[in-house]
Amino acid sequence: MATDADKLFKDFKEISVTEFFRKNKAHLGYSGAIRSLTTVIHELVTNSLDACEEAGILPEVTVELHELGEEHYRFVEKDNGPGIPLKHISSVFGKMLAGTKFHRNIQLRGQQGIGVSGVTMFSQMTTGKPLKIRTSTGTEINEIEMMVDISKNKAEIISQNAAEQSPDVAGWRGTEIEGELKDVVYKQGEKSPYEYLRRTALANPHARITFTSPDGKTTVFERSVQDIPNPPVAVLPHPKGITVDDLFNMARASDFRNTSAFLKHSFSRISSAKVHEIESMVGFPLKRRPNGLKWEECEQLVRAFKKVKFLAPSMEGLRPIGETQINNAMLSILDPQFSHCQSRSPLVHSGGVPFQIEVGIAYGGSAGRKTAEGPRAELLRFANRSPLLFDAGGCAITKAVNSIKWSRYGIKKIEEEPVTIFVNVVSTYIPYTSAGKQSIAYEQEIIEEIKKALMEIGRHFERHHARKHRAMEMENKKKALMKYSKEVAGALAKLTGKDSKELLENLKILIEKRFETGALDIEDEQDPEKPEIKKAGGGNLTDYMEGEDEGKP
Repeated sequence: MATDADKLFKDFKEISVTEFFRKNKAHLGYSGAIRSLTTVIHELVTNSLDACEEAGILPEVTVELHELGEEHYRFVEKDNGPGIPLKHISSVFGKMLAGTKFHRNIQLRGQQGIGVSGVTMFSQMTTGKPLKIRTSTGTEINEIEMMVDISKNKAEIISQNAAEQSPDVAGWRGTEIEGELKDVVYKQGEKSPYEYLRRTALANPHARITFTSPDGKTTVFERSVQDIPNPPVAVLPHPKGITVDDLFNMARASDFRNTSAFLKHSFSRISSAKVHEIESMVGFPLKRRPNGLKWEECEQLVRAFKKVKFLAPSMEGLRPIGETQINNAMLSILDPQFSHCQSRSPLVHSGGVPFQIEVGIAYGGSAGRKTAEGPRAELLRFANRSPLLFDAGGCAITKAVNSIKWSRYGIKKIEEEPVTIFVNVVSTYIPYTSAGKQSIAYEQEIIEEIKKALMEIGRHFERHHARKHRAMEMENKKKALMKYSKEVAGALAKLTGKDSKELLENLKILIEKRFETGALDIEDEQDPEKPEIKKAGGGNLTDYMEGEDEGKP
């Protein structure tokens, strides 16, 4: 006789990861008609840029959108990357949690092995049609039509063809992806594919990006630098950032003959001397095989890691954009009246994960958002050069920006100013809040470093603003003196009996000289250490977060 428990569990089933995300597609960023379309473009373009950079190729990325009907579009995305070997195509586009990134401690835009297979799934869910992939590594061109077998989390090949390229002619190499989408909408705005690509061009000045919108208009974001970024380097994890679970699973999968060798070769900053120091703190010899370590022994090792003084994690795996490159990109795309960028020194978050913050500010010109009410401030958030367009309210970058009292730096109401603020978080591991990768978690080390960087560029803007204000004051004084110089010359002529025209000319020369002798240079007139007069107000860049900084250092 069946028990109550048997009845409760009669429908107990195992589901695949693909089936989970099909029912919870919002976790991948597929929520809303506008956001879903931008998410597709984001996933395709980030894959292309990562592939090109790892292969040492200057990226050439083309994106086309064609409207087929109401909320119905066809997309084509093409790159000049290294291509995808035939045996891996089905896993790349048809299997979730499969890829080249998740298991490596390396700075890349993608991390999880979900993104592009999610595009296949979403296209299939909204149209019932397969994705078309055309790719070549330089020899033959492989063309595949593919869907996802939801229940098995594997690719379902609909058709497959191969065409040889002539060995005597430089053949095409790269990847082209084509598919259809429904229940999506293209609209110009802050969340559109166009805006995503504009911001991508800002953070990737080495890339050339061409976009054709549904109305047939083609925009080319030309590269502003010709240097190929150094390929990202995988780095070993630092012991300070390791949990017991991390260590236990790494040890179980290890084939080292002893734990000493496992520690030295699986982690950074663990030398033979450090191994001896660690061994003196644990209750077992490190000659044992690591795959036989018990959970309690891994706990002892992690406690020892916390007590040992290690060198800071290696920063060789970080690939920042660079101050010059960011500034060149802002000048090229925003054409501002003023711009300043800064790359901070690398630090660590979460105990041992290296990261670096890059910030920039652009004022005037095409900086800021253009609205019917006038110019508005614009926050450009990036993680490893990839734009973050959504979920700003729960992002560490937004929290840091809104904690600054911008009035201290000459920006009284930042939300009403033609200003663009650029923030890029660089790390081998970005602590995203979800699989959609649009928001960075509130890691305190990251927030504090962003705040320090923003306050630094704020001081640079303050000096620029003060010089500009002083220049306007001096110009007004000069105009006033010039205005009354004729009357003064006439009065002097009556007193001295000299020619008024000659006196007027001499007065004008005197005034010109007076304003050319450094009166406009206020660098020495500003005392950076003087007490600050606090002003009311300050303004937030967005309506999401409110707070205040720790003071102007």
